[in-house]
Amino acid sequence: MTITATMTVNGEERSGVCEERTLLVTFLRETLRLTGTHVGCDTSQCGACVVLIDGDSVKSCTVLALQADGRDIQTIEGVADGDELHPIQQAFHENHGLQCGYCTPGMIMSALDLLKHNADPTEREIREHLEGNLCRCTGYHNIVKSIRAAAGKMAGAGA
Repeated sequence: MTITATMTVNGEERSGVCEERTLLVTFLRETLRLTGTHVGCDTSQCGACVVLIDGDSVKSCTVLALQADGRDIQTIEGVADGDELHPIQQAFHENHGLQCGYCTPGMIMSALDLLKHNADPTEREIREHLEGNLCRCTGYHNIVKSIRAAAGKMAGAGA
């Protein structure tokens, strides 16, 4: 059976037809063609698919598109302001917080959620918050460094 799911994605109302069992990550990637949200494991272990639902970070491989119907979704495509990178994206760039980049969208979305709740997290708090996000390349040092740098920039900008 197919359904129509309608949600606000990155500030714009979007609709699409999908099966009842379609995962949100699949709906975003295949129906809405927003491919920045990655599928990395198929077991909800890696965090590459993290998006914000109503402002909170969620692994989109654990949510059905139908469950997101009527909700506010933010994906990595909605983080920058036009051509201007968000401070978290800029900090990842400046602090070499990525290598292959596959985990980066999920890391950034998780970092947005963390910094919304804790404007000045310690290294330990950052590492604990990222526990559900796996990076197979960096060893996390520069990811943590990037999030700390972004926290400082965002606090200084009043964001």
